[in-house]
Amino acid sequence: MQTANKKEKQSNNVIPFIPTGDFYFAKGVESFRKRKFDIALKWITKAVESSPHNPLYQCQLSIIYTETGAFHKANQILTNVLQTTGDNYIDCYYLLANNYAHLGLLNDAKKFANSYLEKQPNGDFSEDAKTLLELIEIDDDLDDEDWEIEEEDELIIYQETVFHHLENKEWDKALILLEEMMVLFPEHKIAQHEYSYALFFSGQQEEAIAMELELMREDQSNLYSHTNLALFYYETNQDTEYKQHISALLNIYPIHEQQKLRIAVTLARTGFLQEAYNRFRMLNKSIVKSHISYYRWYSTTAYRLGEPAKALNLWEEGCRKHPNLSKEEGPWNYILT
Repeated sequence: MQTANKKEKQSNNVIPFIPTGDFYFAKGVESFRKRKFDIALKWITKAVESSPHNPLYQCQLSIIYTETGAFHKANQILTNVLQTTGDNYIDCYYLLANNYAHLGLLNDAKKFANSYLEKQPNGDFSEDAKTLLELIEIDDDLDDEDWEIEEEDELIIYQETVFHHLENKEWDKALILLEEMMVLFPEHKIAQHEYSYALFFSGQQEEAIAMELELMREDQSNLYSHTNLALFYYETNQDTEYKQHISALLNIYPIHEQQKLRIAVTLARTGFLQEAYNRFRMLNKSIVKSHISYYRWYSTTAYRLGEPAKALNLWEEGCRKHPNLSKEEGPWNYILT
């Protein structure tokens, strides 16, 4: 009995460790700095769950989403922080501007960058905000239309859904949504280029080429026209024409990762393997890993350039992140005609 009482007394002296939000947050920041974003996301999510009204935790969560390319989720969190705290977290304005720029919604990016500079002209992100505004001014795809917030939200939903269908080669589903987009957002020219792309791979090749040529007459230097026509002409064995557009692409270095990826994929699909490989290596993986095409064509390019181990690693990672990719043949089975 004495021994049992002694053990019970010792047990009662043990102080249990109960993690707090700060503990989770510190672990999340540590993982984030090591660029282990999946682990960081788990820790910071726990921090938010333990203290759901702590804006600092929420801002850090948005930053992780930004790094992994989930810009819409990041923006939802940042918008909520601004609505609940007023101007206590002014950095949210710059973070929103950065995310909108990556989404290609440059009017919103410009609006939030200016708001940040108005409220914090000498803030930590002031130089970044100024640089972003300069890039927006010189970007060829700047849309002069002043979109309403409701229209922007609807456009984002359309973009993300169409993106999913295109990445998974669901051409008919993409075409239906793109037809709606062209009616609802006539100034959003990218939808027209994506429509001709889906049209081509749904089997309507002549119509797709004619449509893209008409779009190019309006803008001779348009990136999407060059990538589409290079691929269309390559697939239809029109060598002279496709090389003309490839030549133009080799001299284009856009600022947005999605546009950089589009060029890399086009080069890979048309046999310019070394040039494609160089472009893939320059991409910010944390942003483009949400694209199946990144893994599909980067792995294929690596394999055909004599790097089977790298190709296999890319393919396996892509299959983990995008289960639909595992239904396709691996890079060793792709044939570039």
